[in-house]
Amino acid sequence: MFLPRPGMILIDLDGTLVDSVPDLAFSVDAMMDELGLPRRGEPAVRNWVGNGVERLVQRALANDLDGEADSELFERALPVFMRIYRENTSQRSRLYPGVREGLDLLEAAGYRLGCVTNKAEQFTLPLLRDKGILDRFALVVSGDTLERKKPDPAPLLHAAAELGVTPGESLMVGDSRSDVKAARAAGFRIVCMSYGYNHGADIRDEGPDAVLDRLDELPGLLQAEVA
Repeated sequence: MFLPRPGMILIDLDGTLVDSVPDLAFSVDAMMDELGLPRRGEPAVRNWVGNGVERLVQRALANDLDGEADSELFERALPVFMRIYRENTSQRSRLYPGVREGLDLLEAAGYRLGCVTNKAEQFTLPLLRDKGILDRFALVVSGDTLERKKPDPAPLLHAAAELGVTPGESLMVGDSRSDVKAARAAGFRIVCMSYGYNHGADIRDEGPDAVLDRLDELPGLLQAEVA
C-alpha cells in the first residue's frame, strides 16, 4: 500500500514523537502527594493522556477516564500540576525508536513538516527543544495556539493555511482517535502509529489510512507517485 506524496506532513507530539508519560506520571503523582491523595501510577496515566493537561488532571483526581473532579479541588490541583510539570517536562520523556531517523528521511526528501499538538505551548516548545527536534518543524501549533484544539479540525486547517497547502494534499500523523477525527474533519489523510496513547483501544479500529510501528517507515509509504 502507498499514499500519494503530500505537500505537507503534520505530526502529533505526545504518543507519536515522544513518550511523555514518564514525566506526566511523575507530575501527577507529585501533585497527588501535595494534595494528600493517593498516587495514580504510570499505567493509569498512560491510559489518560491525550486531551491536554486540564483533562489529565480531571481524570487523575477522579481516578477515571471519563471522570470529573470536584470544581474546588480541581482549581487547587491544576496550578500544582502546572508548576511541577513545568519543571519536569522533558526529564524522563524520550523520543520513540525511529523518530529521529524518520525525521531525517522526511527532511532529506524535502517534505514540509509541522507539529500539531494539544499540549500547551509552554510545555510543547521546551519539550521539542530539549529532545533536539524543534528545528525540524516549519510550524508548531500547540493546544493553546487557537481557541479550539483536536479533535476539532481548526489546528490542522490553520497549519495548512499558514504553509499554503490545501487539505487534500496534506497528511496528519498521529496516534489517537482525536487525531483521526481531526484529520477526517479537515479533509487530510491520516497515518497513525501503533504504539501511542489511545486510551487502551486499538487505533486500527478508528480506520486511519495506515498504521505504522515506526516513524522511519513513513517515507516508504509515500513513494507511490514520486516516479
